[in-house]
Amino acid sequence: MILRIGLTGGIGSGKSTVAQLFKVMGIPVFDADSTAKNIMNEDEALKKKIIETFGEESYVNNTLNRKYIAGIVFNNPLKLEQLNALVHPATIDASENWMKKQNTVYAIKEAALLFEAGSASNLDYVIGVFAPQALRIKRVMERDNISREEVLERIGRQIDDRIKMRLCDFIIANDEQQLIIPQVLKIHEELLKKSAYE
Repeated sequence: MILRIGLTGGIGSGKSTVAQLFKVMGIPVFDADSTAKNIMNEDEALKKKIIETFGEESYVNNTLNRKYIAGIVFNNPLKLEQLNALVHPATIDASENWMKKQNTVYAIKEAALLFEAGSASNLDYVIGVFAPQALRIKRVMERDNISREEVLERIGRQIDDRIKMRLCDFIIANDEQQLIIPQVLKIHEELLKKSAYE
C-alpha cells in the first residue's frame, strides 16, 4: 500500500524547493495550496458558498476576486476561519482522490497549513521544513516584494514553527548552513524502508 506523506513548513521555509527535489526523484507531489486556488475557481458548489458568505463581489467574470477576499480575511481571524472551513474540506477531498490514483511507493501532499487544516491525520508521516525566522522573513520579503511587517502578519497566522516541527516525523533544515539534497535523500531511503514493512 502506498505511504501517504505530508510536507509542510512555515512561509519562507523552502518547502516548495524540497518538494521539487522529491519530484526530481520521481515522487509525485500534490500541491494543496495551488489546488485550493483552482478549486475556488472551478468548484461550482464551493463558489456558491463563498458568494453566500462573502458577497457577490467575491467573483469577477466568474474568477475569484483575490484582492477583495484578501481584504476581508487579512485582519479578521473569524472571516479567515470561515473561508478555510469552506476551502479546506474540498482540498482534502481532492488530495484523497489524487492519492488513490498514485502507484509509487509513497506520494507527498505539500501544504502550508497541514496541521491547521486538520489533514495531517490522513497521513502516515509528515516531513517538516525548518528555517530560522530571520531567514524566512528575508526570503519572503524578496520573493513577494512586501514589507517585514506584512511577512510577520502572515507568519502570525500559522502555527508557531517550533510547535509545527515537534508534530513532524522528519525535519529538513533549510538554514543555508546544511545541504538540503543529502537530507532529502536520507528521508527518501527511510521511507522506502518503511514502505517495505507496510
